[in-house]
Amino acid sequence: MKVQIDKNYPMPCSVEVAWEFLQNVEAVATCMPGAKITERVDDAHYKGTVTIKVGPATMSFRGEVEMTDIDPAARTLRLLGKGTDSTGSSGASMNLTARIEAAEGGLCTLVGASEVSMSGKAAAFGGRMMNTVADQILKQFADNFAAQVSAQEALRAAPAAAGNGAPAAAVAVPPPAAGELNGLALVWAIFKDWLRGLFSKRTA
Repeated sequence: MKVQIDKNYPMPCSVEVAWEFLQNVEAVATCMPGAKITERVDDAHYKGTVTIKVGPATMSFRGEVEMTDIDPAARTLRLLGKGTDSTGSSGASMNLTARIEAAEGGLCTLVGASEVSMSGKAAAFGGRMMNTVADQILKQFADNFAAQVSAQEALRAAPAAAGNGAPAAAVAVPPPAAGELNGLALVWAIFKDWLRGLFSKRTA
């Protein structure tokens, strides 16, 4: 089963800061809830894990990520990912194209277009539920991404302020997103989406 996901997220920083951060796969991975890069094979290939916690149960997925088609002029890159769970009963792959676009006020927008393919038990969710889950995950990711690039923007501005005679404020980069992806929150989001669909059908 395949799901197509296209999203735009406004970012509180300049194009240059967001593009520099986007090319750092290890840093970007910390923005994804439950994700962790475990090995850097080379500049373009990485291995990692994603951990999902649903109540007392914890599921771990192992996979590989490849960064290709980097275009600095267009500020675009492509990420290819694939993985399986610890039992081998579920598999998933992702083809993501990410782009940084200039926005008003010297800010920018993170634009992503991805195709996710699922097999085994993971495919049993169905397209609509997977879209709901993806929306929740991507929102958490975008929030973490925005926090990181906002801090990077402030770090860049601090030396300039000091050079103008103004005291440079101490700016701390927020810690990487930690812990497992909260499966209960995703299940609740799916349930609410199902209820909305149910009542909309009854009132139609």
